[in-house]
Amino acid sequence: MEPQRTVRMNPGEGEASYARNSTFQSAEQIRMKPMIEEAVTELCCNSTNLPKSMMIADLGCSCGPSALNLISVAVDAIHRHCLQLQQAPPELGLLLNDLPSNDFNTAVKHLMAFQQKQNADKCERGSSPVVVASIVPGSFYGRLFTTGSMHLILSSNSLHWLSEAPHDLVKNGIPMYHANKEQWQKMRTIVLDAYARQFKKDFLLFLESRAQEMVPGGRMVISLTATQSPHPASESTQQTWEFVARILDNMASRGVLDQERLKTFYIPLYAPYENEVKKIIEEQGSFSINKLQVHDSMIGVNKTLISPKMIAYGLRAGFEPIIADHFGLSGEVMDEFIRTAEQHMSPEFLEKELVKNPRIFLAISLARKS
Repeated sequence: MEPQRTVRMNPGEGEASYARNSTFQSAEQIRMKPMIEEAVTELCCNSTNLPKSMMIADLGCSCGPSALNLISVAVDAIHRHCLQLQQAPPELGLLLNDLPSNDFNTAVKHLMAFQQKQNADKCERGSSPVVVASIVPGSFYGRLFTTGSMHLILSSNSLHWLSEAPHDLVKNGIPMYHANKEQWQKMRTIVLDAYARQFKKDFLLFLESRAQEMVPGGRMVISLTATQSPHPASESTQQTWEFVARILDNMASRGVLDQERLKTFYIPLYAPYENEVKKIIEEQGSFSINKLQVHDSMIGVNKTLISPKMIAYGLRAGFEPIIADHFGLSGEVMDEFIRTAEQHMSPEFLEKELVKNPRIFLAISLARKS
């Protein structure tokens, strides 16, 4: 089976682009800043002698200016640490990773500008690290870097995307979602269990790959969409793809989408809960958990900007490529997706939904065991 994870975000910087519709994701990157700075301090302090060069990667960087947010925090933290100790800063290799289908054009422009500024500062003041930047296309569910080469690995808003649709569902022809409430109540636990198994398989592979690539004592800071309830099958805990599935089902019922093709459509996205993630990390065994935080997705977001239109455009930016690939849709049909999504929401609905089913991020700081 060809992996379903053609999950690239909407390219460019237009109205429906990911770069302009990633408010919640950008806010989470800001919330990760103290954790990244702490990881850098621990990484540098635990080294008897700071290495002459350090490698830093952002996995699942996506596109637009936000692709540099995490590594720029790390570079600034290394720079400050070296100034405080009056040490010469190490040369830095900065690596941006995402799928080959990602729109790297805008990311590369911002990356090159960042590299040039850092190296210009080095020439003028002799204080900034020498920076070499690269793009590394490929899936992070597998090896990306050479053995023992990475010092700091970062990832935000990516690990909830699966490598492919849950194999058990595809193999047995079990649809992702059923519009009939009674049928869906019977199927939901089976479907979510299949998603949970796929997440565990993928996350174990992610951890095993990174363990081989990192130096002993290396640090990793990751953040992913999660669910707050310890019982993910409960009705009060809704996966994001369930809401998208309802929108698509409505469109299919009106003939906008092909009903038969909807039965074979799966969104490879799963939001795990805290203990689920901790158990997988402990089972894999290569990393110790230094810190684990649950972040409210609303913190740092201007609540006055949250509206049905904003949420609808955010859903389109994240899901349009995979929806369009499966159904062969045009831009006009995705405009109908926006209208349908807005019709499913109201300001009152959003307020109640955020209280009943709050969206959270799970942020984790890990250390590679020696």
